[in-house]
Amino acid sequence: MSVIQEAERHLDAKELYRRASKRNPNISLATVYRNLRLFKEQGLVDERHLGQVCCYYEIKHAGEHQYLVCRACGQIIEFESPLIHKLLAEIQGKNDFSVTKVELCLEGYCHKCKEEKR
Repeated sequence: MSVIQEAERHLDAKELYRRASKRNPNISLATVYRNLRLFKEQGLVDERHLGQVCCYYEIKHAGEHQYLVCRACGQIIEFESPLIHKLLAEIQGKNDFSVTKVELCLEGYCHKCKEEKR
């Protein structure tokens, strides 16, 4: 769990394994996956499907946030927007529906990759 807490970015299971195995060379990738499943079931981490079929893990946050995912380098940028909350309130009201979870993932190219494509 401390490897996830110390991460400054979203980590996939293989990156978590790489970092954890530096601390404990006896750990296996299967152990990492089992623990991720357990942490998810206990509500300690969120599993995000961002970009191209990759699952990323992060410590569970109280608030919602959305993501920009670069299709070239895989960089993930979290953002929040009051417009999303306004849209959510409008949609819930018009449809008499109570939303319990919001995930928004926008894919494109970060500034660096956009410049390299030119």
